[in-house]
Amino acid sequence: MTIDRRSWLGGAAAMAAGLGATPVPAAARTRRRGANDRVNLAVIGAGGMGASNMANLTSQNIVAMCDVDLAHVAKSVSDPKRAALKAAYDKAEKYSDYRRMLDTRTDLDAVVIAAPDHHHAVAAKWAMQRGLHVYVQKPLTYTVREGRVLAGLARDNAKLVTQMGNQGHSGDDGRRAVEILRGGAIGRVREVQVWTNRPIWSQGVARPDAVAAPASLDWEAWRGPAPVDWGYNPMYAHFNWRGWAPFGTGALGDMGAHLVDFPVWALELGLPTRVETRHSVWGSPKNPGDGSYPLATVTYFDFGNAKGGPIRMTWYDGGLMPPTPLGMPAGARMDPGGGVLYIGDQGMLMHETYGEKPTLIGDGVAERAQAVAQTLPRIQGGMGGHEMNWIRAIRGQEAISSPFATAVPLTETMLLGVVALKAGQPIDYDGAASRVTNVADANRYLDREYRKGWEL
Repeated sequence: MTIDRRSWLGGAAAMAAGLGATPVPAAARTRRRGANDRVNLAVIGAGGMGASNMANLTSQNIVAMCDVDLAHVAKSVSDPKRAALKAAYDKAEKYSDYRRMLDTRTDLDAVVIAAPDHHHAVAAKWAMQRGLHVYVQKPLTYTVREGRVLAGLARDNAKLVTQMGNQGHSGDDGRRAVEILRGGAIGRVREVQVWTNRPIWSQGVARPDAVAAPASLDWEAWRGPAPVDWGYNPMYAHFNWRGWAPFGTGALGDMGAHLVDFPVWALELGLPTRVETRHSVWGSPKNPGDGSYPLATVTYFDFGNAKGGPIRMTWYDGGLMPPTPLGMPAGARMDPGGGVLYIGDQGMLMHETYGEKPTLIGDGVAERAQAVAQTLPRIQGGMGGHEMNWIRAIRGQEAISSPFATAVPLTETMLLGVVALKAGQPIDYDGAASRVTNVADANRYLDREYRKGWEL
């Protein structure tokens, strides 16, 4: 797909301007909710992660649910610990196509979107255009352009409360790590190392043959916006889709919203100016991008416009990790599941995937960190309160934790690693114009094609 360069020059504003007529003005449909009001909710993608989100929202009115496989949803709520969610789901009206649900249910206030990555932006746009608050699982979008579109919608409809599902952003430990870093306890940071054990699904493998879809699964609705017609295979749905290029965004898209969040936030990095991704073999070596992502990647992000001066962040996935830093405290270890290491000129700080367990490394660092004042608000319930933070923000009771104004540039940063992977060479990026400047062909990876009827 060829991108109209002019549409990028105005950033999010230019993107939003090209959306076309809104079915009903969003402001006209957005209802104010008081402190004691229950919010009328719908969920798109009601099993899996959607069930986890909704289990934290059973105090609200769950009036509708959309899922392409109700048998999968039933399995997700079979745990007796989710009895309240099962009861709410049993009462909710059922849909397999969220477009129909959003067009026919006029009683909705808000929507949780937890479908696969390739649906996120399309579903969010439909909901926001209809005046609904949205909670969208990470990654917020499948492409860079989609993020700019959602940012424009959020900016132009200020009454809408938006949240991305990166719950670590609400955690006490992560917020304290941000304060310590900003307070200068480890000095000037010029290097950040980030790692994860993902993928924990199939990657670096050949595309399987199509087989008959389960009778309970609406495969065409699951495909949704994806233009490929590969046919069903259990290696795609319900969980392994993350590793397949038309449906997911790989390990970076899955875990970057947690891990990359903290350095982007704490160090005020802005958008990267140069990105390069090294990788193992693609699942389809002769046609990268047409199949599964590589099993492991290392991505180098250079932030030339970071607030405190240039910083390099290195991302490792597939079980790869940076070397253990010298001077680790006795008993401390680098969590092989994932973590972040900040290297400053006066010490180091390390934390786990969701910002948990900040570890201070170096002489005098602990003393300097202890002197750093608390400057960030704490979210009621911490990480476990991320969903209810969204509800309380809708009611006007608490500031939102991870709105699209925060989530879009974070998601764009992550996705530029995927763009560099697909480009096969380093890319130089102009964030103001949202354009790759040194590899013209790479700009096509900032956007994507959509199946008819599912366009953004």
